[in-house]
Amino acid sequence: MKNLGRILVSALALWLTTLIVGGSGDQGVWIRSLGDETMASVTTFVVVAILFAAVNITVGKVFRFVAIPLRIITLGLFNLIINGALLLIVGWVSGIIGFGLEVDGFWWAVLGALVLSLITSVLNAVFGLSKKESRRR
Repeated sequence: MKNLGRILVSALALWLTTLIVGGSGDQGVWIRSLGDETMASVTTFVVVAILFAAVNITVGKVFRFVAIPLRIITLGLFNLIINGALLLIVGWVSGIIGFGLEVDGFWWAVLGALVLSLITSVLNAVFGLSKKESRRR
């Protein structure tokens, strides 16, 4: 049940990120929806959130392990670059399946990853879905 809550929070955070970083038109980070209906847009955000979770679990762990020296040297700031790369990968996979996340370039992905991580952290704290919280129980 907690995983479903995290996916829904991620979808909400992704929606807010596209509003903030998306700008007007096809620049920044935006979503190409399955259709024009509201339910199609919601479904698209949930599918992209699940896709982002899958990429983060698989490729993200490899990136983070390989980049341990850079993460130590930059005091963790290299995580922004890693998260931007993961956002680009999600955009690339979304492009293959024909709908989902669209990213204009690498630096837009880094900015989107920064905004997405901040919004996700705030929403997880508000809804009580923090990973540290679940470890204490």
